[in-house]
Amino acid sequence: MRRLVPAAWPRRRTRSQVERLRRLTAWMLGIGIFLAWIGPLGWFAGGTRPLPILPWALGLLGLVAFTVLQVRVIRAALEGTTAHREVAASGAVALAVLLVQDGHLLAWGLIAPAWASGAALVLNRSATFAATVVATVAGVFFLWPEVVLSVYPGEEAFGGAIGGYVGASLTVPWMNRFQLWFWEVVRAAEAGKAAQAQLAVTEERLRFARDLHDLVGHSLSAIAVKSEVAAKLAGSDTGRAAAEMDAVRGLAREALKEIRTAVRGYRTVDFEAELRSMVAVLEAGGVRCTLETPPDGVPEEGAGLLAWVAREGTTNVLRHSSATRCRISVAVHGGTAVLEMVNDGVTGTDARGGTGLIGLSERLAPSGGTVTAGSGRPGEFRLRATVPLEGAR
Repeated sequence: MRRLVPAAWPRRRTRSQVERLRRLTAWMLGIGIFLAWIGPLGWFAGGTRPLPILPWALGLLGLVAFTVLQVRVIRAALEGTTAHREVAASGAVALAVLLVQDGHLLAWGLIAPAWASGAALVLNRSATFAATVVATVAGVFFLWPEVVLSVYPGEEAFGGAIGGYVGASLTVPWMNRFQLWFWEVVRAAEAGKAAQAQLAVTEERLRFARDLHDLVGHSLSAIAVKSEVAAKLAGSDTGRAAAEMDAVRGLAREALKEIRTAVRGYRTVDFEAELRSMVAVLEAGGVRCTLETPPDGVPEEGAGLLAWVAREGTTNVLRHSSATRCRISVAVHGGTAVLEMVNDGVTGTDARGGTGLIGLSERLAPSGGTVTAGSGRPGEFRLRATVPLEGAR
């Protein structure tokens, strides 16, 4: 019929396992409401005596109010909030029902353990124990022996009625607490999964922000230096100024290409080309630069990380120093690649490096690499990075 007339019977949204478990838990926690109703209704269905109209009408109205309050308590328990007012109000309603009834213990008297089963959802263990004892005593006290003995003549029947009532009163609240504890464990596990997913997203955002900072920072520094050189040469050497502006245009295009590639997550590094680009940028900024590389080159597994170090080092030389010379050396010793950048432009304010170097340390740490930065010889600043060639990303 759903296929023939889909508008008349719309399909329900498929619930997750947690949502289904929540609904099942809510129904199971409502055992107190079931107890409160099953006793009077069972007594009414099996009774042979005429029922007093007014007490029964008041009792049924009380059960309706009690049910509404218990539903609010269950909802608060599932959501992890408090419902002490509802517990107190439902206790008052249960007490009023007990006072106006003359039914036997296993009829109207079941409203007392029903109240305790709801109170156990929002009270601590000590308070739950106290509420259980109070509810049991109240049920037995207010519906005491004359009525019970008239329904269950004989000591054995009377003892069985009292024993069953006390057993239910002491058991149902703690069953509810156990069921609620199980639900809280499931909810905590779901919250943990959500937090783990959020943490993964946050880490990925930080990684991408660091990559973008390194890419844009280096490219903009190079563009700024070459633009200044072109501006100075515009009046005296227009040919060289035009060449510098062509280089600026090439750097801008290359930066745009790198950013797009980084966004896609597929970025391959030509380490030799990166180093030559660093040297060209430094020399354009008035820094004499020497480059020393191993004859066999650097294996691909370490080249990517060392390229990030070279970019950050070049950016620091251009932005934060007054260097006139810089030496870049790359060496491979066994299973480790080492890059060193030494310049003579220490300003004397702080030779420890800034946030960019912290970002480099975070980038190299997962693969076992290290970054050190600080003063070398008097007036020199040394940046050294080591990257293991096995397991490097």
